[in-house]
Amino acid sequence: MVPFAGLLAALQEIPDPRRRQGQRYSLAPLLLFSVLAVLAGATSYRRIRLFIGVHRERLNAVFGAGFRRAPAVNTLRALLHALDPADLEAAFRRHAEHLGGAAPSAQRVVALDGKTLRGSFDHLDDRAAAQVLSAFAGEDALILAHQEVAGGDEVAAAQAPVRQLGLRGVLFTADALHCQKNVRLRDRDRQRAAGAGEGQPAAPA
Repeated sequence: MVPFAGLLAALQEIPDPRRRQGQRYSLAPLLLFSVLAVLAGATSYRRIRLFIGVHRERLNAVFGAGFRRAPAVNTLRALLHALDPADLEAAFRRHAEHLGGAAPSAQRVVALDGKTLRGSFDHLDDRAAAQVLSAFAGEDALILAHQEVAGGDEVAAAQAPVRQLGLRGVLFTADALHCQKNVRLRDRDRQRAAGAGEGQPAAPA
């Protein structure tokens, strides 16, 4: 089996946001080559382009892409910005599910851990650094899912992958931040707090 063939198949299910007219690069191979470039240390569009340019013939031979040249930096930027992040995340989750299912264990452990993405702070737009929570299956050495941490609330973000992955008989672990009572009632408590000024005053905590 060709390495990364399963990821290529998962990426092929992502809708292409571009018009068909004038397309020079197939979406799935271009995304796969970009992923490989990042895994090789590329940290910018220019370095992704350089990686594809240097390894183009080998990549074409392995994956049957047929790229005549590396895409322009503007092409990479425009395409990656046009993609729906939810579609990308769904493709990676499908791929991880396929790989994880190949080696089941008696007791799977999935670690939930939030990190700040290095270099994600945007000075021009005054945008804070992005925070992402990952669900990592230790036995399989796989990241099963990513979840954006909205508003710095990692506890709330952790609940989404637990529900969405639909895993059974799995032990989820997290750091001390998640050692809180009645986590499931957090959203309800927020709604009550937001409406505390309406009607009767809220009772002191």
